[in-house]
Amino acid sequence: MAQIKVSDLTFSYEGTADTVLENVNFNIDTDWKLGMIGRNGKGKTTLLRLLMGEYKAEGSITASVRFDYFPYRVSPDDMKKTAEELREKWKPGVESWQVLIQMNQIGMDAECLYRPFGTLSFGERTRVMLAVLFAAENEFLLIDEPTNHLDREARDIVKDFLGKKKGFILVSHDRDLLDGVCDHVLVLNRKTIEVQAGNFSSWWENKERSDAFAEAENEKHRKEIGKLRAAADRSNRWAIKSENSKIGYDPIKETDRNISSRSYIGAKTKKMQSRVKSFEKRIDREIEEKEGLLQDVERVTDLKLEPLQYHKEVLVHAMDLSLRYEGAEEPLFTGLRFQVRRGERVVLSGPNGCGKSSIITAILQKSRQSGQTEKREKRENSESSESSENRKSDLIVSGTLEVAGGLVISYINQDTSFLKGTLREFCKDRGMNETLLLAVLRQLDLGREQFTKPMEDFSEGQKKKVLIASSLITPAHLYVWDEPLNYIDVFSRMQIEKLIRDFRPTMLLVEHDVRFREQVATEVVRLDGNPIDY
Repeated sequence: MAQIKVSDLTFSYEGTADTVLENVNFNIDTDWKLGMIGRNGKGKTTLLRLLMGEYKAEGSITASVRFDYFPYRVSPDDMKKTAEELREKWKPGVESWQVLIQMNQIGMDAECLYRPFGTLSFGERTRVMLAVLFAAENEFLLIDEPTNHLDREARDIVKDFLGKKKGFILVSHDRDLLDGVCDHVLVLNRKTIEVQAGNFSSWWENKERSDAFAEAENEKHRKEIGKLRAAADRSNRWAIKSENSKIGYDPIKETDRNISSRSYIGAKTKKMQSRVKSFEKRIDREIEEKEGLLQDVERVTDLKLEPLQYHKEVLVHAMDLSLRYEGAEEPLFTGLRFQVRRGERVVLSGPNGCGKSSIITAILQKSRQSGQTEKREKRENSESSESSENRKSDLIVSGTLEVAGGLVISYINQDTSFLKGTLREFCKDRGMNETLLLAVLRQLDLGREQFTKPMEDFSEGQKKKVLIASSLITPAHLYVWDEPLNYIDVFSRMQIEKLIRDFRPTMLLVEHDVRFREQVATEVVRLDGNPIDY
């Protein structure tokens, strides 16, 4: 067992004043299964890239092992090649048989190694890359968000596979994955970095206790400082009053005083002033002890939502629904039945490719065809939803799909590629209240320094927060969110969970995060016909 030592690591991107990582210090063992936790934009991926040696930084990284990184870079030309052809590029020196052993462990057919990479599903691509990643020995592996866009079944397969491995850092916002895989956590707090034994749940339990203790200590110090300031103020006023009485007195009113009293008054004043200085020193000590107590406390601000109330009970009604693309021999599914009632949160569940996003597309198209949808919904659906619908315009709907007339829909698409320009330009184009959007983004912990940057420079998590914030400030009858939590940090997920529980908006969601689904869903509709088993 070897160690990886990071000492005084400081890094900022060229051309920016923002310091991503500052004076980072930690030691980790190379046989640990380490989960990395932190807010969006805290530098998790940057730290992995620094370990890979891709960036130059101040400080040092000492390691006796080789690092490798997931996901591998795949160019458009690479999509036409097979994983077997890409193997040497991804992992030089590794043989096919070593990869095939890992593919067997991750539950994949060998033929996937010999198919064009572009023909594989998201889940198949992830599993093939992981098989190649773990094919070599004596490496420490850096795994960056492997479950984004994966369905529940694929996530469970990845979780079982990683649970049998060791010697890696896993960056993930999936609490179920972190609990099922990790034996240590590396946490990028607001001001510090810590390494702790255990998984996400044990760390979160410890953090809640630690934050509560810090808050209690802070309150105790705050009260003590208040008392000391009041005492110092009283003593100071007494000293000033006493000092002013040294010179000059009325012999008629002050018969017990004479000129020799001046020295006595001076000594008393000096004593009072000394007491004031003592109070001030104690105040400084209390403030010094207070400083730093709350630097890593996660204050999760409660979000607000103002959903519109629709006059009918049922907003969406599907009976014996079947969806098929023109030219396809088989439908995506048949005989689907579900309703979205006022105040319900319906989650569509099933494997990738089963038609969840296609249902959302069909509902949006049906809503627009009614000609009664308000302009707010059209603005909110943006270029992303329009391009998505254009791609799926050959969707053939059979059976019954009814969408209430005049419905205002707030929609979040999986795609973030259309986000360009500044937040101000984004608000202007969509007629949004810029101040309100920025306020919600601050509550989601997007730093003010991001407000003037082009959104092309945002991380994927930060882009998702823009879409979520714009949806939250749009009053709507129905909120339709398609995998909204990809790349979103754990703390923001908890904020959104609480928001949905508190305000109970009517929602139709596609989301594979098991913990999130458990918290918010009133009904889960399975497109593969299997029952939900949490």
